[in-house]
Amino acid sequence: MRYLKHPLGAAVAIMVGSYLLIDFGIVYIPPLLGMDSAPVPNSVVLQYLATVFAGVLILASWNDERWAEFKRPFQETMVLPERRTLRSILMVALPLLIGLFVFLQVRPTVAAPSTLRSIHPAPPSQIDFRGRTMVLAGLNNPLRADGSISEDYEEGKRVYYQNCLPCHGDALAGDGHYARGFNPAPLSFDDVGTIAQLTESFVFWRVAKGGPGLPVEGTPWHSAMPVWEDFLTEDEIWSVIVFMYEQAGHSPRTWEEDEEGGEH
Repeated sequence: MRYLKHPLGAAVAIMVGSYLLIDFGIVYIPPLLGMDSAPVPNSVVLQYLATVFAGVLILASWNDERWAEFKRPFQETMVLPERRTLRSILMVALPLLIGLFVFLQVRPTVAAPSTLRSIHPAPPSQIDFRGRTMVLAGLNNPLRADGSISEDYEEGKRVYYQNCLPCHGDALAGDGHYARGFNPAPLSFDDVGTIAQLTESFVFWRVAKGGPGLPVEGTPWHSAMPVWEDFLTEDEIWSVIVFMYEQAGHSPRTWEEDEEGGEH
């Protein structure tokens, strides 16, 4: 306890206690009031600790005598011959600790980027599909007009289970066995916020061009979906779109609805 009576010891105790309270303890306070607690971001922890540190310095410099006592261990470590070994250790250890802290802050992680991304970016008016220009505006699924939708469904089912199942899952819920390896996760077609809100030409564009075909507003993280026009024919893509809507129990958005609702 005698160390806590020294201004420097008290300052260290306050900083350590404040860090434990802010980073680990504050999450338990809202449940005591019947509310759920959100995670405390690291940036908020640093801001609060900076505020506490400013308060510690004010407390330590309350008067000249206390401030001199607070600085005395630092001054003795810097000038006394008998503390040469400690001084040398600190001169090596402090830069290494600062370097480690900077590395931990800037190293790539799997955490979601802070920049917002558009889930349904505006599609281009036309695309190049295997060397042929395809106008998307007003384009409907041509397979729905050929009178063989049941055959198209079965063909789409084959395409889906051979190519899409590993990521989008058996029930189209975005929970395939590879899904946990991706961020952003594969879409759930059962969700009313995905294909139910889109025209089939939009879905064709996204399937054909995959993640690399996303416009700037769909970044910074691209979808991992491949460029399926490199592997599937036009009819195979249209047929798997038929299967997706039929299996998910959704109807594709019509161009009349799209004009009334504006952009996606």
